[in-house]
Amino acid sequence: MTEQKKLKVTLVKSLIGTIESHRACARGLGLRRRGHTVEVLDTKENRGIINKISYLLEVES
Repeated sequence: MTEQKKLKVTLVKSLIGTIESHRACARGLGLRRRGHTVEVLDTKENRGIINKISYLLEVES
């Protein structure tokens, strides 16, 4: 059984003043505050969320 790839996602900009749907995307990834880093599975759903709020994030493989 192969282990799925993970992406390390960090919130580098504040959510204050952003569109509500973008804040919901950040919450969906599990990000709570600026500087918070989480590991998420590399799925097409998560990539779509990351693409939508890419201006707020830093992503590592």
